[in-house]
Amino acid sequence: MNEKMFEELVASVKEGGAILRGETPPARIFVVDGPNIKRLRSNYKLSQNEFAALLGISVATLRNWEQGRREPEGPARVLLQVAARHPEAVWDVVRPAVQQDAKMVKKSGPDMAKT
Repeated sequence: MNEKMFEELVASVKEGGAILRGETPPARIFVVDGPNIKRLRSNYKLSQNEFAALLGISVATLRNWEQGRREPEGPARVLLQVAARHPEAVWDVVRPAVQQDAKMVKKSGPDMAKT
């Protein structure tokens, strides 16, 4: 690394420290709004139990998101964005699994499905 690049890097680190300490305002701020989860569930026409099962999360987690007590993070946030923009992709993945489960119940009989 040449000296000029190193000096730019040091200046950048110092600027970042000043921003974190509140001494300097950031040059730009990015705000990313999360999906409106209650509206998303409503668009799918599913109950909280059904929507939580669809996403593979607990109903308590879904309720916390819907009521604003928690915010989805990481993979859950991405999954919700996909569910909002491409519902057909979600149904494409979930429906075969639901149909496969139904086939397994039919093959094994109702008594086997309870075990």
